[in-house]
Amino acid sequence: MPDFDPATIDLHFNSLVFDGHCDTLGHAVAAPPQHRDLLTRSEKGHLDLPRLREGGINVQIFACFPGADRLHACPTAAALRRLEAFYHLMRRAPDQLALIQTADDLARATPHGPVHGILGLEGVEALGGSLDLLYTFHRLGVRNIGLTWNPRNAAADGALAGTSYGLTPFGRDVVAACNDLGIMIDVSHLNAAGVEDVLAFSKRPVIASHSNARALCDHPRNLTDDQIRGIAEKGGVIAATFVSHFLHPDFRQASLNDLLDHIDHLVQVAGVDHVAIGSDFDGCLPPPELNSGEKYPAITQGLLQRGYSPEAIRKILGENFRRVFLEVLF
Repeated sequence: MPDFDPATIDLHFNSLVFDGHCDTLGHAVAAPPQHRDLLTRSEKGHLDLPRLREGGINVQIFACFPGADRLHACPTAAALRRLEAFYHLMRRAPDQLALIQTADDLARATPHGPVHGILGLEGVEALGGSLDLLYTFHRLGVRNIGLTWNPRNAAADGALAGTSYGLTPFGRDVVAACNDLGIMIDVSHLNAAGVEDVLAFSKRPVIASHSNARALCDHPRNLTDDQIRGIAEKGGVIAATFVSHFLHPDFRQASLNDLLDHIDHLVQVAGVDHVAIGSDFDGCLPPPELNSGEKYPAITQGLLQRGYSPEAIRKILGENFRRVFLEVLF
């Protein structure tokens, strides 16, 4: 583990740390050499169960992102394989890994207990255009849904689709059903019209699980100040992300300080009650100070150095995410 000062260690490891997004389950189902046993510490990739614990991460949203499978195979099967990979890990390590499906489950998550996972879909391709499958995925434990990845799908257009279309009728139906089922809606990959529609149609708070501020880095995956304010006014949370391309106009220069700058900006625009962290581990190129799970306390140390109070840091590390999920989960 990297060296951190005593104040950082005390605050970080006695706080609930809730990370909004990782793609790590894809490595659990990948063929060699990309395959990793997530119960074993590895020097490959960014995250596994040992590194979650070393980084003090207590709650992790595990995205089921089909990747290339969305185009070349069956995205429903790809999502199911990732869900089963999580359940397989839980069967092998029941004392180390737990699943959050209800508000009571989340309330039981503590800084010193097992790692708790929330299962999510990144894009609705796995639904095959059917609300029936949404109910099935809910029964299988899915509690977070990003409506798109970057391109268009049956629900909406992604941030890189280059279009100004909002939610489709199916997308509106998905939002309504998620509200009824207690599934969090994630707008991180939506285009501007899609974000606007979700904020208009959702009856519950929504999140951006891994997005930064467009004002500091002009990338279409980042959020404008108006979008940031809109999510906050809905009671939701914006999670700053480690993605180097979203941190700095020249991704090769991205650093921890850039992430802290984005957190500062989000706090200034949305308020400290609406800011969180979503690493995008195993789905991005992070800056070197944040390229492995055990380095997570560097964020706490940086926030302390910038004058944030322990109370504010606890909110950003996890209490804000906890609050908004407790409002949505049943």
